[in-house]
Amino acid sequence: MKVTRREVVGGASMLAFQAIAGSARAETDMNSMPFAATAPTHVSKVGIKAKDADLLSKYYSDVVGLRELSRKGQSVILGAGETPLLEIEQAPTIRADDPRGAGLYHTAFLLPRRVDLARWARRAIDQRTAIVGASDHIVSEAIYLTDPEGNGIEIYADRPHESWKWNGSSIEMGTAALDVGNLLGELKPDTAEWTGAPDGAMVGHLHLRVGNAKDAEDWWHKELGMQTVAGFGGSAVFLSTGGYHHHVAANSWQSKGAGKRDNDRSGLAWAEFVSSDAREEREIVDPWGNVMRIVPAKA
Repeated sequence: MKVTRREVVGGASMLAFQAIAGSARAETDMNSMPFAATAPTHVSKVGIKAKDADLLSKYYSDVVGLRELSRKGQSVILGAGETPLLEIEQAPTIRADDPRGAGLYHTAFLLPRRVDLARWARRAIDQRTAIVGASDHIVSEAIYLTDPEGNGIEIYADRPHESWKWNGSSIEMGTAALDVGNLLGELKPDTAEWTGAPDGAMVGHLHLRVGNAKDAEDWWHKELGMQTVAGFGGSAVFLSTGGYHHHVAANSWQSKGAGKRDNDRSGLAWAEFVSSDAREEREIVDPWGNVMRIVPAKA
């Protein structure tokens, strides 16, 4: 079955996102520390190359809610609280990313609580933020964006991991339209407005474009000990450690047969993973030229 980005993210347009009539019961908040961060290996930071780092920095600040933490040469580091999550490297002479080549499908920013996603959604509606989808994935609820240079973004909140359904080593995930009215039901009269990504926000997972999902699956098994938790028709794979729904996804929906990505393209520069198995920092490169930095977990 051919899968499109529209089907994966739920096909919600801005009009659908704004159709919030009807309230429903609020769901229970998860604990303040995301379950994704308790896994032995998880994403900590993502680096992207940009033709205009200042423009992207403004977008990730104004729209996503990250704040600028520091600058390093021509790079801007943004994060939540004092935790760096995104580094944007100025590279004005690079070419635009090729959406049919290997590279970044999206960076997924995980918010600690469902009410945080509701607060973000309320502001997005009020600001008429352009979105490309809004989905209920059973294990999580997600809203999708595209930054000014074409990088995909997911902003999501997990449902409590105790409610996830497993069939052996496979987790039940799906894609349905997000019930925005139900989500906004989390907001009470005394709920503070969205003022930026809260402490505890993190990069929950990394979704990559690859030439072949099976080859990607094998690589992540071998190099980082990731376990496969779901697949999608041979064209996508979802992997994790520690019983999370996924820390990494890889698909060939638009990039089937793609070779190594060009170094002079905008988009993904590297992704950093914290691993309790790592004894020293190292760098590995997948078959498509996507760079992964592995750093030891802090004691």
